[in-house]
Amino acid sequence: MVLLISILSAMRSKYDTSGLVLARLYVGEANVFITVLTPDLGLVRARAQGLRKSGAKLSSALATFSESSLVLVRGREDWRIAGAVLKENWFVKIKNDTARSTATRVSGLLLRIVAGEVHDPKLFSIVIGFFKDLSTFPEDMYDAIEILAVLRILAVLGLDTGEIPGYESEFTTAILTEIMKTRANYIARVNRGITASGL
Repeated sequence: MVLLISILSAMRSKYDTSGLVLARLYVGEANVFITVLTPDLGLVRARAQGLRKSGAKLSSALATFSESSLVLVRGREDWRIAGAVLKENWFVKIKNDTARSTATRVSGLLLRIVAGEVHDPKLFSIVIGFFKDLSTFPEDMYDAIEILAVLRILAVLGLDTGEIPGYESEFTTAILTEIMKTRANYIARVNRGITASGL
């Protein structure tokens, strides 16, 4: 009985999920800690072994701004990525440098605001929608797209309680135009939310 309990406690929990890679931190010569946003588990920081070795199989699926199908294993102390298959490379799809800078800015803000692991599936749909719109809308809409994405993120994290145009719906030209009409008010709300986060 004691042996069975020991075996069960040593087992790891495995999860199949989608994930969007937001950041990478190199550890040692070959390993990388990946920060990935998932619809099921929220924001997860997981270890990818051997990723920096030449010809690493998971390399393209775990590049920054890659959306992939993932196999995550929960260990006693951390997460590990056991498998990954690329679904969409948003860094390539977002071809405009200004759009890439916008994506980097919003992703960086999310990572700074979120302490530890957050388990809210809404964040995934917000960020994926944000990336999709940066790849399709013209450059004059980027500012409104960024404001709306940040407001939605702040709302999910409990840092903004005001009304948000089209909340939980897709970004549309009408919604983005409305944002730009009263841009200063929305910027003030974003700043208040960021201040409330303690940044």
